[in-house]
Amino acid sequence: MAAYLCPPAVIHGEHAVETSRIVAEVRDRHPHAAWAPRIDGIAASTGIETRGWMLPLETAVAPGDGSGLQTVGIGTAQEALARDGFTQQDVDRVIAALDAIPAPQTVQERTAPAWEAVQSYGERAARGALQIAGLDASDIDCLITSHSTTPALPGLDIALANKLALRDDVMLLPATQWACVAGTRSLALAADLVAADPDRVVLVVIAEALSTTYQPADDTLESLIVRLLFADTAVAAVVTGRRRRESVLRLDAAWHHTVPDTQDLHCLETRADGTHFVMDRRGPRAVQETVTAMWEWLRVRYQDDPDSWHPDVLLAHPGGTRVLEYMEQTMPDAWPSGLLDYSRDSYTSGNRGGAAVFDILRRAHDAGQKSGSRAVLYAAAPGLTATALEGEWL
Repeated sequence: MAAYLCPPAVIHGEHAVETSRIVAEVRDRHPHAAWAPRIDGIAASTGIETRGWMLPLETAVAPGDGSGLQTVGIGTAQEALARDGFTQQDVDRVIAALDAIPAPQTVQERTAPAWEAVQSYGERAARGALQIAGLDASDIDCLITSHSTTPALPGLDIALANKLALRDDVMLLPATQWACVAGTRSLALAADLVAADPDRVVLVVIAEALSTTYQPADDTLESLIVRLLFADTAVAAVVTGRRRRESVLRLDAAWHHTVPDTQDLHCLETRADGTHFVMDRRGPRAVQETVTAMWEWLRVRYQDDPDSWHPDVLLAHPGGTRVLEYMEQTMPDAWPSGLLDYSRDSYTSGNRGGAAVFDILRRAHDAGQKSGSRAVLYAAAPGLTATALEGEWL
């Protein structure tokens, strides 16, 4: 396989959103929700005090430009009131009151500014990755992109091809539904591409505005958890088929796994007020199945050296701390402790979805890794599907 990865560029959302502000906003909006008495404990259990968003919290909770009256129309409302015996004066007063009620944001109002931010952040990450790798845009042969939270056609691939002025013969590979697995799966695809042509240079860019799933009107417990978890991030990295001076990690093998009949456990739903991330409580257990399968892959891969081989760092985005705990509980006893420290550190400032593994990788790189250290990268995503890679620090 032998693909070589340069250090990733990571661009965090520039608007710091404190958990205390989210709790205050939700408590004020849903004071009678079943979970309201427990909201402080729920928030504390995430371990997240602040996260970065591409747009401020005020943008997520702002009303739409229209009024509640637009849903039925003034004429229809007037006719209905007149039929019920209201005087013209009363009709006018009711219409004025209804017109003053702000409507929720529409999908367009919510998504359009986020899509602009995803493109801007993606461009910044891409330029950062090129600078880190010591390359120009003209050196790129293939661009792999992923963004799941701001659907657009054309997508981020076309936007970046124009913003970066890539060559017109660059292979563009957009992936809008990878979601949380984008980090590992994009690297696995890039590794396959450079294996077919070692002179090929691949640029991977992932930009996610997960804050678009913050839906003020939704009073479900799952929606509360989504509000508290997600962060916005753009990441990018260069993958090559030949080692460069800037290369820091060699990718040696990739593994993929999908759990059958689990597509309904986590999903994005587009409703009148925008994108909702829907979670099922059975989800973590299904993710655990992919972890168990990954351990088996590694066991078989190193069955000739079972006692001495172990990863020196495990860069994992399983979607939540419960699965991180499960990973620690189920990994072989002989493996050293602290393998998931960088993953846990990343989670303290939010769940970054598809950008998470690159953020975790960057933290490990900045902390310093010895040449020859073994690394395992893992991510799971709605589906439920997972991809892992195994490699060595250079």
